[in-house]
Amino acid sequence: MCLAVPGRVDALMRHDDTLMAEVDFGGVRKEVCCEYVPDVRVGDYVIVHVGFAIQTLDEESARSTLAEFESMGILEEEFGDQVAIAARQAGVGEPTVQGRVGEPTVQGRVGVATAQGGAR
Repeated sequence: MCLAVPGRVDALMRHDDTLMAEVDFGGVRKEVCCEYVPDVRVGDYVIVHVGFAIQTLDEESARSTLAEFESMGILEEEFGDQVAIAARQAGVGEPTVQGRVGEPTVQGRVGVATAQGGAR
């Protein structure tokens, strides 16, 4: 599912002359393009769809929407562990991944992608 999700702008910056923001979605932070809302300021709430802030909104509406999404499990679906979500949806159970590609594993090794799509 692809939703427009409200989040709080924590930082603004320019990348290649494009207005970008670090947006907090109830604890999950993503980099978002803000060219459609050029008057946005740090602390504002924006509605984000596919990586673009498309509208600003008030804090009460944003928090209410986030609470509703959380209660329905939508935030986990949108921002959770995408590998685990895909595995559950495919009916194959939780993947056994020791680490992400390029990140240290519990044993201190760097995770490496395998042909089967997991990490070892």
